Amino acid sequence: MTDELALFDFDLPRSNIATEPARPRDTARLLHVPAQGSSTLGIVRDLPSFLRPGDLLIANDTAVIRAQLSATRGTARIGITLDRILPDRSWHALARNSRKLRPGDILNFGDDVVTAEIIENEGDGAIQLRFSVEGDDFDAFLDRVGALALPPYIERPTGPTHQDDDDYKTIFSDKRGAVAAPTAGLHFTPELLAALDARGITRRTLTLHVGAGTFLPVRSSISEHRMHAEWGEITAETAQLINDTRAKGGRVIAVGTTSLRLLESAAQEDGTVRPWSGETSIFIRPGYRFRAVDLLMTNFHLPRSTLFMLVCAFSGTETMRAAYERAIREDMRFYSYGDACLLERAE
Repeated sequence: MTDELALFDFDLPRSNIATEPARPRDTARLLHVPAQGSSTLGIVRDLPSFLRPGDLLIANDTAVIRAQLSATRGTARIGITLDRILPDRSWHALARNSRKLRPGDILNFGDDVVTAEIIENEGDGAIQLRFSVEGDDFDAFLDRVGALALPPYIERPTGPTHQDDDDYKTIFSDKRGAVAAPTAGLHFTPELLAALDARGITRRTLTLHVGAGTFLPVRSSISEHRMHAEWGEITAETAQLINDTRAKGGRVIAVGTTSLRLLESAAQEDGTVRPWSGETSIFIRPGYRFRAVDLLMTNFHLPRSTLFMLVCAFSGTETMRAAYERAIREDMRFYSYGDACLLERAE
């Protein structure tokens, strides 16, 4: 491990890794980390009390697809995790046992209906492939033969359960295309949304289809790490509302690192946000100057991950290491099904 990665490493007891969400969802614990002063421990249901009338909450409305597939090419079995759809309607994917795949190879999925053709083998397990169906037929195919690509730390020896189908879906889910859930959104309930409305908090959504690359650790140096591209969209109406909110003194709260990454991708030097439609591979780490987001609600992330680097960039590395130490000491639950923190941006 290089010294620069050691700064973002920490020991996490296995007992702190959540394997299912809190029930009800808004009873998950919430650690409020201010820009100055001590952190405060509550529950997600307390979120409105940490916000102000006139603030704007931005969540990700992507919906998770059953992105994990088992394919065969002849007698070889190929494990595939879809990553993102490309402009020509082919798919980028990560594949196990992919070394011998060649352009033109045909993959079968055991249902005698849908096949896929290899377009390119990029190496290092990345491939491009085109399925024989699109649109509603493709969605039905994934629902029929695919499985949720749950993170490896959520142990499911026999595969994702029917309960995971509900648990791994946010209340904001609308536009299909994500491999992984934007997990900060998992904490929200109709009751919490009503409480935010009553507090005078405006709410809007954007779309960022979270890709399979979100699970990949930093394997070499930070400077050499490359983020996988992800497709996102911010409408003109949402961009205008963000700009109007900040002009009036309101704050922008990103629900999740995915929302934050897209907002920062669309932000100008002066902090205004423009409409966006396209891919982003922004890599946020300490030294980054934030332009569009004032607060971030997010779960607790893996050591040495790009997501932990992002929260360190947002609130300060020493602050976040102290916050994570408290979270571990308080037996808070980590990762996708775990608890949350509300971070104020360090100046």
